[in-house]
Amino acid sequence: MRKTTFFTVLALVALLAIPQVSANDGSLLLTNANIITVAGSNIEGGDILIEDGIIKKIGTDLKAPKDARVIDLAGDWAMPGIIDSHSHIALEGNLNETGTLMTPETDCADVVNPEDMSIFYALTGGVTSVHTMHGSANPIGGRGIVLKLKWGVTPDEMVFDGAPQTVKWALGENPKQANSSDSSRYPKTRMGVEASIRAIFEEAKVYQQTWDDYNDRAAAAKKARAKAPMPPRKDIRLEVVSQILSGDLWVRCHAYMAPEMLSILRMCQEYDVKLAAFEHGLEAYKIADEIAEAGVGNAAFADFWGYKWEAFFTMPHSVAMQVKRGVVAAVSSDSPERIRRLNLDAAKTMRFGGLSEDEAIKTVTLFPAKICGTDEWVGTLEVGKHADIAVFNKHPLDAYTVCEMTLVDGKVEFDRQAYLEERRLKAEAKAQAEAEAAAKAEADKLAADEETAEEPKPEGPGGGR
Repeated sequence: MRKTTFFTVLALVALLAIPQVSANDGSLLLTNANIITVAGSNIEGGDILIEDGIIKKIGTDLKAPKDARVIDLAGDWAMPGIIDSHSHIALEGNLNETGTLMTPETDCADVVNPEDMSIFYALTGGVTSVHTMHGSANPIGGRGIVLKLKWGVTPDEMVFDGAPQTVKWALGENPKQANSSDSSRYPKTRMGVEASIRAIFEEAKVYQQTWDDYNDRAAAAKKARAKAPMPPRKDIRLEVVSQILSGDLWVRCHAYMAPEMLSILRMCQEYDVKLAAFEHGLEAYKIADEIAEAGVGNAAFADFWGYKWEAFFTMPHSVAMQVKRGVVAAVSSDSPERIRRLNLDAAKTMRFGGLSEDEAIKTVTLFPAKICGTDEWVGTLEVGKHADIAVFNKHPLDAYTVCEMTLVDGKVEFDRQAYLEERRLKAEAKAQAEAEAAAKAEADKLAADEETAEEPKPEGPGGGR
């Protein structure tokens, strides 16, 4: 018992000694790092001073303020935190509301799950923020949200303040349910998918005009001190569609094929809708000039295709081809597993398409930040930006690199060495407890055997004679 108690205390002391640097703890100085700023030249043997979660200085030979914590990165590589612009992690339950055709009234903000283990896995790969969203079962699905990856906090603490609100659209096989044998839901064609979006746009325009007229009459009645008119019936679905038409919601459109991407792009221009990015956009390389001119991004795969009919007509060179022609193309995961290796997916754009190191790094930092509307705060390492930083033991594009540390808003959310030490201590504590339990069981067994041996044997018939 003494050994178990002593070891438990020892483990707790060791865990408490692991660095926990919070955005509210004041100053933190990262020293002796190879810094990839993305905003300019790299800095060899550089330092980053962080104050209250914000980058205060970047350079060499920086002096630590009084009471600042100092972490020596010992030549590791520091880069902007990786951003996954297409994700479904940190959400609870099924993310496809298939009960009806249009579901913009649903909101992923209502089901944020800060205890999703995928958050931790993402942090182990240097990912610091994600755009997580509704699935692709509906022409217009639910609203998405940009989150900071903070393990085990409240949902509100994960929300990326200032990030634009989004809504998920989908074209092609998924919303027309081409691969579902038991669905009778309209639409069943690609043209039907687009027609359904146009139809609800027109319905929302009438709805919004009805409310505008009511507001005018209500204002006039108030001015005349007359009886207020009866308000129209509120429709929460059309309320959201009205926000799409007003540009308050950024559209993230799941699409694969070039013709329907061009068609939906024309529709968005017709209705003056903010189309922020295509999702996947496997054939975007065919229409890169048109997408770039329209200022639309693409949250793409590095080399994932061929898993259904509309996903065949692409190549691993696609992202690089788009970037070279001016498209803000981000490498994204759409997966709780691939998310922890986005740096290596970015490296593939150098092998397939010939992007430079700087261009490849941008596909998982600055470009996804632009797509998410968060580039004012993240995506590069610059003074005044959030201290979202990923630290690797080799260049982040090296096939053998490992993420050693991840900081979000200046707080160390993942420290590989501290984590491994914690696992070691827990494994030793478990082994110690199991050994003591086994020893106690053996001792109990021996004691029981001795008691049995000492018991008097019963006499036989006739007193044993």
